[in-house]
Amino acid sequence: RGMHLDVSRHSFPVSYIKKYLDVMALHKFNTFHWHLTDDQGWRIEIKKYPKLTQVGSKRRETIVGHYDDYDPQVFDGKPYGGFYTQDDVREVIRYAATKHINVVPEIELPGHALAALAAYPELACSPGPYQVATKWGVFNDVFCPTEKTFSFLQDVLTEIIDLFPGKYIHIGGDECPKTVWRQSAFCQQLIKREKLKNESGLQSYFIKRIDKFVTSKGRR
Repeated sequence: RGMHLDVSRHSFPVSYIKKYLDVMALHKFNTFHWHLTDDQGWRIEIKKYPKLTQVGSKRRETIVGHYDDYDPQVFDGKPYGGFYTQDDVREVIRYAATKHINVVPEIELPGHALAALAAYPELACSPGPYQVATKWGVFNDVFCPTEKTFSFLQDVLTEIIDLFPGKYIHIGGDECPKTVWRQSAFCQQLIKREKLKNESGLQSYFIKRIDKFVTSKGRR
């Protein structure tokens, strides 16, 4: 019995999250799915990679309304940002535990990665530069399945696993456009080397590697 909160598109303070947990508890919900990273903002402090929050937690502006409300599209011109320190996260987990609520963190991969790529463009298949998304939707810029990327994600997930005591770690996995992978010589060589069928097989390869790592840490 769970509820989800996306803090990447719209950031909420810890005080609001506590109220959210109160209302969840009132209705006997016991799982809080915390969507912490996406194209529009990286919201959790990772000690090893400070630029994730220095750069990735801030977008230049935000689209007004829906895609089709204005032609041309209108933006609010206001910088938008915010993130949770690791102490903030510990406080949310502590408070949730008093309400018998388990917190499931989500770190999006291999898609929905623009905020991370804005901070560390070397994790993409092409050099960039990238900027934190100012619109909603799905973007073609995704993590490149290099050893550098896997090392980065393992480091991030190690800090996440150290912070969150629950059994489950959410690794996203959805909406990963294949455009960049199709154009990447590296990805095409990797598909051949690993005897994968196509770019969808490459996405499965990516997820399986991360799954194996999370499992090796005693989580699911």
